Amino acid sequence: MSEKSVIDAVSVDNIRKHVEHIVTNIPSRLAGSENARRMAEYSAETLRQAGVESQVYPIPAIVSFPGPAEMRVEAPTAIAIQANTLGHSLATLDDGIAAELVYVGSGSYKDYENKNVVGRITLSELSYSPARHEKQRIATEKGAIGAVMMNWGHDENTALPWGSVKPAWGVPTADTIKTEMPGIPCIGIARTAGLELKRLCERGPVRVWLRTHVENGWRPVHLTVGRLQAPHGREFVVVGGHQDSWVGQAATDNAAGNACIMELARVFSAHRNELRRGLDFAFWTAHETGTMAGSAWYVDREWERLRENAIGYLLIDQPACIGTSRWLTRSNMEMKRFHQAIEQRLLNGRPNDWRAQQKGGDASFLGLGVPMMYGMTGYTEDELKKTADATFGWWHHSDQCNIDKLDWTLMAEHIRIYAAYLWELCTAPVIPFYFEGVAKQFCVRLETLCKLDGIEALDLNATLGRAQTFQTAAMRLDQLIDQWSEHYRARNDAADAPADRLNRCIKRLSRLLLPIQSTAKGTYGHDPYGYTPQTTMIPCLYDVPRLAKMPRENEERWMLETQLVRDRNRVTDALSDACALIDDTLAAVGAPKK
Repeated sequence: MSEKSVIDAVSVDNIRKHVEHIVTNIPSRLAGSENARRMAEYSAETLRQAGVESQVYPIPAIVSFPGPAEMRVEAPTAIAIQANTLGHSLATLDDGIAAELVYVGSGSYKDYENKNVVGRITLSELSYSPARHEKQRIATEKGAIGAVMMNWGHDENTALPWGSVKPAWGVPTADTIKTEMPGIPCIGIARTAGLELKRLCERGPVRVWLRTHVENGWRPVHLTVGRLQAPHGREFVVVGGHQDSWVGQAATDNAAGNACIMELARVFSAHRNELRRGLDFAFWTAHETGTMAGSAWYVDREWERLRENAIGYLLIDQPACIGTSRWLTRSNMEMKRFHQAIEQRLLNGRPNDWRAQQKGGDASFLGLGVPMMYGMTGYTEDELKKTADATFGWWHHSDQCNIDKLDWTLMAEHIRIYAAYLWELCTAPVIPFYFEGVAKQFCVRLETLCKLDGIEALDLNATLGRAQTFQTAAMRLDQLIDQWSEHYRARNDAADAPADRLNRCIKRLSRLLLPIQSTAKGTYGHDPYGYTPQTTMIPCLYDVPRLAKMPRENEERWMLETQLVRDRNRVTDALSDACALIDDTLAAVGAPKK
């Protein structure tokens, strides 16, 4: 068996049949609903038919069933506006809330500069910069009493958006249910209505009234996981995507992704005897209204098995949307060289962009330290500008997310590339991940922070020195990985000891470094969804520039400085441990004999 035989075996016709069945027979798959349970059973039965052991796990989660909202402009003129309540919004009292409306752009921190929203209602753009959850969190922090989010898409888009505003990742704890759940009523409106409100705000004060309707609470939700065991060894790859959805067909989001996973399970199960590593096929639940409750539950419950044996995670969500043209991969840096080599072979000249993976989607694995990737075709920058950054199409999270929004020619390309990703990950003797690029990310970020004035007490120079030492060590490790990978390709012998030692080092490096480079809370917690510090490398040091601007004799500065010193120590320790791990591995594994 070879990569070619795998990508030739996948069938876009099978994917289409699954999508047609899902959108016709199981629409509106909100987590906690009967249709969501039926979807979980369909996923499990499809895996069993492919020869993959599967199980449906009923798990508790806080989910949301939002309904239509009511909104009207009271001044300077009377206008009635159609709206949806956003998931996990606070429910208003029967008389609703009324206040002045303030336009805040995308709803990021910088959009609030020189704006007072205390006691007011915000109007923001429904982009992913930041995500809805973070828009709500920031608006609440700034003192707003409500939030209105206008849909993206072209200026004539009349579709009403759904979406959650719950920042707490997964099932909240006793602490995060107090600090990370929504604090204000939130509604979504069409782009046409939002632009009219924006124009009114530009002319003078605008007073609006709104009322939300929503049911929030604990319900059993249903997660499906199938396990395909390789003949030898315990390592495995996770491939997953959410199976819950919003109202309607939800064809692109995410019936199409689920169908791709089903087809990959069929093909890889038929050839399991050729695999060095197994596969977990996961159909997450409570992604939309539970903010990743399914994938977070899986990581928590499978922690030891994942920590010891998972090498990577492929997320499949919203593949092959109509009108997309460039291939966009989000991944952790150690995976970049691996997947770009495959993309270069299979994309046939299609434009190809890369971005560092942030903790969005079902990225519940980053705190644990399992690297992930997410690849699909996307829109060009010009197209995004025309549609207010409608990354997933103007129909996203609306009742227009129908099967006509899928491009089946593109789907054939997607499934071939996914199969090639998994074939390499499941068969390469040495895990094809590299760390010099990771080290450069650390160095660049720390060099930038070290240049700031006013942070002498933090003393990041020693941490930068550790990062530079790590870069030298990572370069040597990458060279050794290349040498042994070439050796196995040329000889295909069974001398597994060098590969096993290198693989233990590679996995352990990810466990040490991913929580530092991708999260603020670290290994044993989850940052709020879309948390602003995650937009930077080393999120726990996000506030260093703020420290530099604070008065030196100030109690707020002293408290922040204390926290940042502790976070600096966490970063320094991880880099030191990474250097020691590489040194030990290089001492134990020499270059292969020629």
